[in-house]
Amino acid sequence: MGRLAGFKYREIVKRLKELGLTFHRQAAGSHEIWFNEPLRRYTTIPNHPGDMPEGTLRAILRQAGVEVHEFLDEPPEAPEGASDA
Repeated sequence: MGRLAGFKYREIVKRLKELGLTFHRQAAGSHEIWFNEPLRRYTTIPNHPGDMPEGTLRAILRQAGVEVHEFLDEPPEAPEGASDA
């Protein structure tokens, strides 16, 4: 399981709201359109029971312009080859 595994719709929406995304409109069926105002980007979020597949959550974050570390509230990872010295 990866770092993005095990998230449910409600927790995803809560974290995205904290990052500044807003509900835009209801889409077809159980899907919703959310908007990232500062970046002027939209993303579609399925409102399905159970855990969101990790690949789906990654695609949502990519479409919305949200980095994984921001979503997980972690410090950004250092680039490859970077050292603390």
